[in-house]
Amino acid sequence: MRTLAPSMTRSMQRVAEAVAGDPAGCAALTVTGLAELTGTSEATVVRTARLLGYPGYRDLRLALAGLAAQQQSGRAPSVTADIAVDDPVADVVAKLAYDEQQTLADTAAGLDTVQLGAAVAALAAARRIDIYGVGASGLVAQDLGQKLLRIGLVAHAHSDPHLAVTNAVQLRSGDVAIAITHSGSTGDVIEPLRVAFDHGATTVAITGRPDGPVAQYADHVLTTSTARESELRPAAMSSRTSQLLVVDCLFTCVTQRTYETAAPALAASYEALAHRHSPRTR
Repeated sequence: MRTLAPSMTRSMQRVAEAVAGDPAGCAALTVTGLAELTGTSEATVVRTARLLGYPGYRDLRLALAGLAAQQQSGRAPSVTADIAVDDPVADVVAKLAYDEQQTLADTAAGLDTVQLGAAVAALAAARRIDIYGVGASGLVAQDLGQKLLRIGLVAHAHSDPHLAVTNAVQLRSGDVAIAITHSGSTGDVIEPLRVAFDHGATTVAITGRPDGPVAQYADHVLTTSTARESELRPAAMSSRTSQLLVVDCLFTCVTQRTYETAAPALAASYEALAHRHSPRTR
């Protein structure tokens, strides 16, 4: 719900906020009751349920009832992401672990598998792949680039904005450009994606803001979680976790799709590096 909220209308956001704030209470309401509680219409409640991935309100209501039962049973972890400067190490570990789990769950729930499938198809058939990211997103871009290289695809990650644009100019139809930006508004990432888009390449945006400026130059948008920041846990930590899940989904699905060529390429790379991981003999 946090991830999809920016793409909702104000009335749908009211429904989502009510559901997120009181799962048990909303689970007890009919579609008419929830509409009255939020000052919206039954149609808005149903549209919100569908945007959240449920066929209808009945399915959302059942999911809320299950969540409420879990919370009441005490099985849900009683920790939050708020880390204080005087928290013991054990509490920091527990809170970070819980929040990482929530970030991954939010990302998985909000990821459009149709968009993911289309991006995978484009990558599997690509002549060349460019990946753009700066800062923490640049590290994720490098991770995706080296993964794709190991299965035999021509992929390069660019964190230098000048070099990114220079390479984007060379892209054509049949090539793929991927922009990774949590905010959806990073100019150094948007500019090369726009150039690639203008030159006919298939473009993909991995972003926490599907309504951000980067989306206007993306053929496919893969949404990541927009977890809440705190003083000791900046957005770069949450976004990295979320982006890495999307990257792993892309890589794994592309490997499935290109298995006949990907498997030998992976085997060759493992063999080439094996001696670096074995004890040296004299």
